Amino acid sequence: MARPATGRADLTMLIHPTGKFDNHARAYKTITAHPLASAMGAQIRGADFAQMNDEQFAEIRDALFRHKMIYFRDVDLSHAQHEEFSLRFGPWAEDAYTDGIPGHPNIQPLIREAGAKGDHIFGSGWHSDAPFLAEPPVISMLYGVDIPPYGGDTIWANTVLAYETLSDVMKQMLAGQRVQMSMQRVFDSLLKHGAPDDGPVGKLAQMNDAHSLPEDVQRKLKGAFHPLVRTHPVSGEKAIYCDPAYSVGIESMTEPEADALLSFLVAHITQPAFTCRLRWAPKTFALWDNRLCIHQAFNDYDGMRRELYRTTVAD
Repeated sequence: MARPATGRADLTMLIHPTGKFDNHARAYKTITAHPLASAMGAQIRGADFAQMNDEQFAEIRDALFRHKMIYFRDVDLSHAQHEEFSLRFGPWAEDAYTDGIPGHPNIQPLIREAGAKGDHIFGSGWHSDAPFLAEPPVISMLYGVDIPPYGGDTIWANTVLAYETLSDVMKQMLAGQRVQMSMQRVFDSLLKHGAPDDGPVGKLAQMNDAHSLPEDVQRKLKGAFHPLVRTHPVSGEKAIYCDPAYSVGIESMTEPEADALLSFLVAHITQPAFTCRLRWAPKTFALWDNRLCIHQAFNDYDGMRRELYRTTVAD
């Protein structure tokens, strides 16, 4: 017999780490994986970024697809090594926001100075990296250089696990649907509130004349359509592909229908039990697969400097 609805509190989704939760580590020859949470994430130990052979890289790649996000501590990583390691996964992806650094155009600086304050930081809000592009980045890699003593954590949510816990009816409804991704919502927010720095977020905030926007910005505002449920080409896992930052509609639905469904999916994906949280430290190197998870950064370190460098690769 159906349970009567007695109020909004009773409708809150609460998924706990049982049943479909499986983040145990596999046995590897050259590295060890140490799970971070029941839902996802793992620290990898034993990697040699100075002299990495094909066997070790294959094990790291396998661990990435298994745990969705992996990270390394105390890694001495030059920009050249960061580039070389990234390209083992695939060619460079288009970067939607930044221009790179001198001599290394594909190394993206994510720097917030101690004096910067404001509501907007680069990476805030739940999102997948640049899904409004026709070919979004597949894998993102972030290396920490100058890290606050506390604050500035990153949190990820496992979109595969979120999909697996949906009902069969919901899975059938999502099959074949395409989600519209656009930078419009983020752009509008920046125009309204501004941004505190001259980095990638600040540059967008200064583009307040819609009639003179560069062609590449107009393209990102127009966005792209992608499958709402994606199948990973290596693991075969299905994952929900939407987020509150960039998902603006569903191709075959009216706006109210799409808004309701996307709101449900976002609330479902971002339940605490589906997440892991990383506390950064200098020389921490983190990788994640944008096809298998979404993430966000915390804006809770006013008065403290934070410096990281990112690369992204395509298929």
